[in-house]
Amino acid sequence: MMQTEPFSVGLQTPLETARGSIESREGFLVRVEYEGTEGVGEATPLVGWTESKAECEQALSRATEVAAALDWGVALRKLDVPAARHGLSLAFADARARSATMPLYRSLGGATEQTAIPVNGTIGAEADPQGTADRAAALVDEGFDCLKIKVGLDGIEEDIERIRAVRNRVGEEVLLRVDANGAWTKSEAATAIDAFAVLDVSYIEQPVPAASLQELRTLRGRGVDVAVDETLVAHDIETIIEANAADVAVLKPMVLGGPDLTLAAARRCREAGIEPILSTTIDAVVARTAAVHVAAAIPDVQPCGLATAKWLTTDLAPDPAPITAGRMQVPQGAGLGLEVQP
Repeated sequence: MMQTEPFSVGLQTPLETARGSIESREGFLVRVEYEGTEGVGEATPLVGWTESKAECEQALSRATEVAAALDWGVALRKLDVPAARHGLSLAFADARARSATMPLYRSLGGATEQTAIPVNGTIGAEADPQGTADRAAALVDEGFDCLKIKVGLDGIEEDIERIRAVRNRVGEEVLLRVDANGAWTKSEAATAIDAFAVLDVSYIEQPVPAASLQELRTLRGRGVDVAVDETLVAHDIETIIEANAADVAVLKPMVLGGPDLTLAAARRCREAGIEPILSTTIDAVVARTAAVHVAAAIPDVQPCGLATAKWLTTDLAPDPAPITAGRMQVPQGAGLGLEVQP
């Protein structure tokens, strides 16, 4: 049996997308029972990345019908709508881990105990160079040794100056990442990458639009790694690997369809020499905590983009994964390690 419960959590700052401004994240809690144990999942669609909320609800309803006629294994295999599949897959993963009385990351195949994972601090693209440097310094004072800076709003020269200001302020020991969200042309991206190489930027995320596999490939090898994010909506991992288009892949479980598929993608990336980085679509606590567990199941995981709890004004339950000195606690209780009341 599956139960779904609609929910809405507010955002501190509206999320600007190509389809308009989003002031809340809306989705469904998904509850299932496995061997007498309940598990909970989260399906929080984001149009442009996944299906719509209506499509998500319809997909979950169809999965129930398939399960009634056949079984839940078939229903899950046939469910190819990402956020809906994430919710159902996570609910069963949580139930199985709870039934086995082990943390979700160990149930997913994590070989060793992980009490915390590294995470990066994030800085938006709206501040000027001085303001960006001030925010970077504040995050370093909080204990973050890896920062991701959004760019792409004010022109390529302003972007370069913002990153230069950050590097000058925080010094050489802090790892810097830059995210352009596909805002640049290939020529602009090449100019930026050449400048960032001098500033010892670790990687540039989505320097050109998502579909541009050939452009991504030609931007590699200039001294700054190339990361894909939105590209994973347009192309699957195998296509990206075959195109030799990335050094780093930013994996969002809600977009990829669940913790199981995300972990499989991370392992495939490692086999191909691509570094996996876990992130979310600014999800509520259930999906966010699941992403923490997926990250904990990846050996030697690099700092992940999971420090997003503070972006919400409300949530579904207390956060079981606080951040201290740039490291996020991994819950050690059974399953997800959190309780969400109906």
